[in-house]
Amino acid sequence: MLRLHYYPGFISLAAHIVLEEIGAEYELSFVNLHKGPSNNPSYRALHPDGLVPVLESDGLSLYESTAIILHLLELKGGAALIPAQGSVLRPQFYKWLMWLATALHANLSLYLHPNKVAVSVAAQAEIKQASEQRVNSQFDRLEGELARHGGPWFLGDTYSAVDAYVFTLARWSRAMPRPATSRAHLGAYLRRVLERPAVQRAHAQEHIPQPWL
Repeated sequence: MLRLHYYPGFISLAAHIVLEEIGAEYELSFVNLHKGPSNNPSYRALHPDGLVPVLESDGLSLYESTAIILHLLELKGGAALIPAQGSVLRPQFYKWLMWLATALHANLSLYLHPNKVAVSVAAQAEIKQASEQRVNSQFDRLEGELARHGGPWFLGDTYSAVDAYVFTLARWSRAMPRPATSRAHLGAYLRRVLERPAVQRAHAQEHIPQPWL
């Protein structure tokens, strides 16, 4: 049995959506990040940084959201969420998944939590402003990619695990002056993702309050 350690709405949501999409049998384990799980020896044994997500399965303890997603895609049903080996879209899948994790995710985290890297109010304000500019530029890039190919999903005609990751990050922007949904192509695309039953089930199971975007 797979077990996903999660916190509602965090990046663990992307892996949760993938679990639902592939029809895996799993259970959820809530991690209260506000109570410092990194100080809990049993959880720290799973993730030395005390973060989410962590996936446990048959003695495996795996962290890092992209590693978890790629592992899930190797399980039964996972092949439907990644372009076929040899497809021209396969390397594009890897590129976007890694870019989301290392670029957009990083800047959104700085925007939302500038206190993690700065102490003074003035420094935090500078970090937040600079991060907001980068995030807007990156959402514009996603908007441009969707406009370029005109398909319903991020890679074109076929839904993939990249869509789960894009959606999870985009919802973090809902309180920003220019949320992801304010862009024409990106907004319509995100609403399509939200209509998927697996996405709605994951949100409901995590008791994430609406609006979900």
